[in-house]
Amino acid sequence: MDESPEPVHELVAGALDPRAELSEFLRTRRARLKPEDVGLRDFGRYRRVPGLRREELAQLAGVSVAYYTRLEQGNGRTVSAEVLDAIARALRLSDAEHAHLTHLAKPKQQQKKKPAGRAQQVRGPLRTLLDTMDSVPAILVGRRSDILVWNRMAAAVFGDWAELPAREQNWARLVFLRPEYRDLFVDWEHKASDVVSQLRMDAGSHPDDPRLSALVGELSVKSEEFRRLWATHDVKERCHGIQRLHHPLVGELDLRLESFHQADAHEQMLVTYHAEPDSPSAEALRLLASWGADATRAGTGTSSARPA
Repeated sequence: MDESPEPVHELVAGALDPRAELSEFLRTRRARLKPEDVGLRDFGRYRRVPGLRREELAQLAGVSVAYYTRLEQGNGRTVSAEVLDAIARALRLSDAEHAHLTHLAKPKQQQKKKPAGRAQQVRGPLRTLLDTMDSVPAILVGRRSDILVWNRMAAAVFGDWAELPAREQNWARLVFLRPEYRDLFVDWEHKASDVVSQLRMDAGSHPDDPRLSALVGELSVKSEEFRRLWATHDVKERCHGIQRLHHPLVGELDLRLESFHQADAHEQMLVTYHAEPDSPSAEALRLLASWGADATRAGTGTSSARPA
């Protein structure tokens, strides 16, 4: 049995609709799998939709077609953790995608754990830690890709965000709405994809966040690239990797990105960037540190005033 995707609307009364999110996430994950990927025969020209059919996925997960169809239509209220695990295995989801599926299928349980209205507070000692990291760019990123706190070296590399209004201190707005960041990131498309994928994770955990909905709505109107990437429903948490930059003062920078979730504030991530010792990038960072000593200042953010 073939099926065509059903139209869904993501925004309901100023919030992201968890049922629509669940439906589209499952549909897009199913569409990316080929029958041969999971050991099934591909009948080629008889297949009208990309990827696996619903009945094929249901068979792989060990559930009825009717049960899986209800789930893909957004009805996850009665689904068990065991069934979600089976579907995640059948779809070959990553750990981040598995967590996202659980958030979408069980939104009320997640809301109980993470009540709305809680401000994004930053502990004083953490601010002090960033200030003492005088040779390593370091940034504390919160929900909705809000940039909460940064140190002097981060300002030297990425720009002094203290000069921006609080709402503009946000990775998504910077990457999609400010042309200078297209020039800064050598692989802008990869950075943009990372930002959108992390916003999708936030949307799964907090579908009732009006500020997140407003951000998604604004970017969808203003950026065709954002609309395209948002429609993929990809999710991931970037923990490490190489960030290649083209800095307007020192040229090419190859920095190693490392990120660390905060134990007492898991939605906050400390992100650091360092260069290989004795590399041209390490020398470039030293130049930026010396040039920017008097020209930049540590970011204060406005985290204590930002709602959750």
